[in-house]
Amino acid sequence: METKEFNFRGFKTSGFLMLFLILAFPVGVVMSFAWNIFVGILLSVVWFMLFFGFARLEPNEAVVMVFFGKYKGVLKNTGFFWVNPFMTRKKLSMRARNLNVDPIKVNDKVGNPVLIGLVLVWKLRDTYKAMFEIDSQTMASSKPGKDGAVAYTVSKQMDAFENFVAVQSDAALRQVAGLYAYDNNVASDNELTLRSGGEEINEALLKELNIRLEMAGIEIVEARINYLAYAPEIAAVMLRRQQAEAIISAREKIVEGAVTMVKMALDRIEDECIVELDCDKKAAMVSNLLVVLCADESAQPVLNTGSLYQ
Repeated sequence: METKEFNFRGFKTSGFLMLFLILAFPVGVVMSFAWNIFVGILLSVVWFMLFFGFARLEPNEAVVMVFFGKYKGVLKNTGFFWVNPFMTRKKLSMRARNLNVDPIKVNDKVGNPVLIGLVLVWKLRDTYKAMFEIDSQTMASSKPGKDGAVAYTVSKQMDAFENFVAVQSDAALRQVAGLYAYDNNVASDNELTLRSGGEEINEALLKELNIRLEMAGIEIVEARINYLAYAPEIAAVMLRRQQAEAIISAREKIVEGAVTMVKMALDRIEDECIVELDCDKKAAMVSNLLVVLCADESAQPVLNTGSLYQ
């Protein structure tokens, strides 16, 4: 994948060594005043400017170096350093961050409105694209801080990236959700759906997000759908449909079992020669047994005290 990011190649030295030299520098400044006051003033200004060259980096942090508008590379080495104080340093966090996208209303493949949400883990991968391919610096600088002041901070810069990820994840979620039906009620049993897709849906969402966020130098580590439901306006109708399907399925099982029991009863009566039944009596017996076995309530029997044919 093409990238314009490269490691900082400018002058860089140990911050502790430079701190020792800076602390020893005032001796030369005092001596220069005794020799020439203008040289003393110049060295005093230089000594003051040296304090602005220190940079401290923790693990998974990076500093983008810009020298009067020209990109000079990125510094990712952890530790305490001193660099050219005229370098503009933009510190970024390379650590993973979570984003919980609130459920949004989208239309699935067949047009049913559904609510769907996701949670994803993202991090910066390319600092050049993140800083210069999208307008993240303007977004970060234009957002006032807690004290009302407008200034660049790492927190505001990462919030700008998070806002970019949130917008793109919304668009990616709508596109992926529109490719699949909600469930198999309106799709064939072998067709992939949002409810049954599982890892395959998550993989499709991850791929779509990484395509959209490549231009920003952001990588999606993991993306998962964490909320899925019908929209409120059709939720009640879909619930009744699911209940009807459950009742039908239960009835099928009841009828299947009742038919099996009736057949078993007739076979036993015939095999053991308990009583001989003609077709009419068999039909009446089958009808009575099916009523008893398939009824929602207990049947009230009527006893025949006469003969079988009365």
